[in-house]
Amino acid sequence: MDTDIELRHLRYFVAVAEELHFGRAAQRLHLAQPPLSQQIRRLEELLGHQLFLRTSRSVALTAAGEAFLLSARRTLRNVQRDLDEARSVGRGEVGSLHIGFVGSAMLATLPAMLRAYGQAYPRVLLHLHESFTSSVLAGLENGSLDAGILRDGDPVPGLEIHTIFSEPYVAVLPASHPLSARKSISATSLRNDPFVFYPPTAGIRAFEKPLSLFDRTGPRPRIVQVASHWVTILELVGAGLGVTIAPACVRRIATPDVVCLRLRDAEITSNIELALHQSDKRPIVRQFAQIAMHKDRADQRKALSR
Repeated sequence: MDTDIELRHLRYFVAVAEELHFGRAAQRLHLAQPPLSQQIRRLEELLGHQLFLRTSRSVALTAAGEAFLLSARRTLRNVQRDLDEARSVGRGEVGSLHIGFVGSAMLATLPAMLRAYGQAYPRVLLHLHESFTSSVLAGLENGSLDAGILRDGDPVPGLEIHTIFSEPYVAVLPASHPLSARKSISATSLRNDPFVFYPPTAGIRAFEKPLSLFDRTGPRPRIVQVASHWVTILELVGAGLGVTIAPACVRRIATPDVVCLRLRDAEITSNIELALHQSDKRPIVRQFAQIAMHKDRADQRKALSR
């Protein structure tokens, strides 16, 4: 029988218990007094105990009423908290997100993006997973990631990929290279130099785009060293093992042993991209996408220029 007790019974009881006056409690609840009295009597019937001592001049809580008031208040608080929590989840304000990202995004747009998202949704727990573009795409496909930040990602059925930020490529040479004193060079002037590059398994499109700068005028350069991170690649270049072509953001980690030169006539750019499932309409994911896509471009340019 206790299961017939409804939340309205608790609200009515708390109002009367706090006012100790049926008329004032009815006004507070925007009810007429007779229906309120009927609901309190119904609640007492369901509990099997009297909650109030009523006289023509006063209303007082019984011992059972005093005990039940504590429980009723606690229940109403918990219900309100659960409702607020559910609404926050529904608005994408609470929960956790697993985000995959390529390390070079940290040199460009990602820090400003994460800062903006954290300020807008401080109750969302972000789990960040650094990897290659190909691995981020694989994580999205197998469901271990909710969204991904890529560099020049390959198209994948079922995923939507949006360009967040585009940047030019630069030539990276050892400081001792004969061309290092120039302000700009063409990609073809490096054709005969040994190349230091990352593996194609990191992402086919990201691998092919910079090398395609050589395709119009002859063969591609010979790759003699392969490394998985731009820090390592730049260190190898600085050690004199070769040259490379890299996104302009690597200027932020360039050491005195290397120079980064503007590439003349390089029409292609490298893109930082957001990837997520087309069918994933969860607010928490779409809110992240909105921040990623509309973050102030001035902040992104500032991050790139550091």
